Amino acid sequence: MSGTGNILEVVKVNKSFHDPVTVPVLKDVSLSVKRGEFVSITGKSGCGKSTLLYILSTMDTDYAGDVMIDGEATQGLSGSRLAEIRSEKIGFVFQFHYLLPEFSVLKNVMLPGLKLGKYSAEEVEHRAMERLKELDMHEHALKGANQLSGGQKQRVAIARSLINDPLILMGDEPTGNLDSKNTAIVFDIFKHIASEHKQSLLVVTHDNDFAARTDRTIVMDDGRVIS
Repeated sequence: MSGTGNILEVVKVNKSFHDPVTVPVLKDVSLSVKRGEFVSITGKSGCGKSTLLYILSTMDTDYAGDVMIDGEATQGLSGSRLAEIRSEKIGFVFQFHYLLPEFSVLKNVMLPGLKLGKYSAEEVEHRAMERLKELDMHEHALKGANQLSGGQKQRVAIARSLINDPLILMGDEPTGNLDSKNTAIVFDIFKHIASEHKQSLLVVTHDNDFAARTDRTIVMDDGRVIS
């Protein structure tokens, strides 16, 4: 653990798109997320929220500045080390669940665990069932992913994102396609993850009610953090 207790630390990140003229998208963005903290990022469309999340998730390495995950600077690391960090330390939940329709719910949740290769297949299956139980989806474990409702699919996607016990869960509009009832369910799950498991959450959202209930909200405008 780094001395600061921050799972994620971002220092003066700048990013431009060059297509064909250079357009700055992120300007001196600095922020940090503590262990077990539930943080939301809000701001108008096009303010740079999703671009920032893409950098923080280590998927985009073309930027200036520093991103530290669990005390390790990610800039300049090899692709294989970044892939390890993504597998072990970061969980992702997107607006679309990206479940594979040809697999059962259980198998979908197991996949990142099998890919990580840290535990035996039996152990990964056991862990997957534990995650599904916690999200009240264990009774659907053997169903095909396509047999579920939208809200159920998102809960399975969250279980999948938790399979490797990430230090931080990053969400890009994770409730963007859900009605208010399912949005409330997902919020409560996130709250539980932060308080019970001391996992951190960083969630980009357009939903101001959702953001208002998180521990802290980072507001972005025109590529900068304004509050």
